[in-house]
Amino acid sequence: MSGMWQNWAGNQRTHPVRTVRAHDAGDVADAVRAAARDGLRVKALGSGHSFTAIGVSDGVAVVPPSAPDLLRVDTATGRVGVPAGMTLRTLNELLWAHGLALPNLGDIDAQTISGAISTGTHGTGAGFPGLAAQVVGARIVLADGSVVDCSAEHEPELFSVARLGLGAFGVLTEVILQAVPAFRLHAREAAEPLDAVLARLDELTADNEHFEFYWFPHTDVAATKRNNRTEAEGPTRGAMAEWVGDELVGNGGFAALCRAGRMLPGAVPRLNRVMAGQFAAGEYVDRCYRVFTSPRRVRFLEMEYAVPREALPEAFAGLRAAVDRHARAVMFPVEVRVAPADEVPLSTASGRDSAYLAVHVHRGQPHESYFGAVESVMVGLGGRPHWGKLHTRTAEYLRTAYPAFDEVVALRDKVDPERRFGNAYLERVLG
Repeated sequence: MSGMWQNWAGNQRTHPVRTVRAHDAGDVADAVRAAARDGLRVKALGSGHSFTAIGVSDGVAVVPPSAPDLLRVDTATGRVGVPAGMTLRTLNELLWAHGLALPNLGDIDAQTISGAISTGTHGTGAGFPGLAAQVVGARIVLADGSVVDCSAEHEPELFSVARLGLGAFGVLTEVILQAVPAFRLHAREAAEPLDAVLARLDELTADNEHFEFYWFPHTDVAATKRNNRTEAEGPTRGAMAEWVGDELVGNGGFAALCRAGRMLPGAVPRLNRVMAGQFAAGEYVDRCYRVFTSPRRVRFLEMEYAVPREALPEAFAGLRAAVDRHARAVMFPVEVRVAPADEVPLSTASGRDSAYLAVHVHRGQPHESYFGAVESVMVGLGGRPHWGKLHTRTAEYLRTAYPAFDEVVALRDKVDPERRFGNAYLERVLG
């Protein structure tokens, strides 16, 4: 197959020489060997939910296996072998049918599992690390076409980096996750004074399993979300309330307000105050994955940085100043989350408790000065950019941000000396 590919946001496009849809690891191995024969580079294609060019292919694009019948579930141990191209949305439903769930998720479920872990997708919660930390094994096709199963016990060096490897070490064909018994979440969403939330942030993150807040620029309101495990069955969210929250406010209505804000930038502060009050208001119980994730149909561009947890107050203050100078017409909220330290070498939370600050703009809206100003603040605090979200960092900076950076690059030299899995983005961030 051939043709143009573009990501979800529409800011990355490419025309691969050919695209291969793989049904199993053997198909991927054949595609890699054929690419080597033709002198082409190889990139795996996910759902295109990265804003960076991490998934852009200039040679052979491989769509990893995704068929539901490839899912392997061990209900006794909770370990699940997931075809790499399966989306989180499909996986969540299948896990629930087996009485299982993932312990934490981000707020979008359209990504493939391999794309999500390879870019460092995470949710929120002081005790819940990102998706890559839930990986206990993987099957990967290397540059010579060999198929390797790796884990902490077998090929541990490869496993350590391949579970969050930016696609630089090979093509994942299966990911083994440690699931947990299925659970429900009690969701409480409310608009609260921003200063009060900032003052109590340590308390809020300690008292709730999953806490986050959204701040709409030019307001003094924080839209807070508290999600905690429960045995209760209710209260439930009715169909009308769900439609109003997810569709009218979260998608259709928000898109209309974004268009209005671009035509009338002077009205943005007032529109944002209206949205802040409507964005988070409710209480309900539902399956965990339905609470963690929400539909996202309004297209946007995003940048996110992880800073040391203790630096969050300074980071947020700098971000607010950047908003005042460079984001007068921005309606998309700033998202603030937390995560514990993990041991994944290229994780943005590697070795340190982290706070995440994400900024967004409506697709087509200028973002360079806004994102650049925010990035300067985060870099000054030792921030680490999300691998799949817009940033301008290069290997020179990232080497100072990641203690194991040189070891990661050395392993890449070993397993892919010809850079079969490279592209322009990886050349920038890994050298």
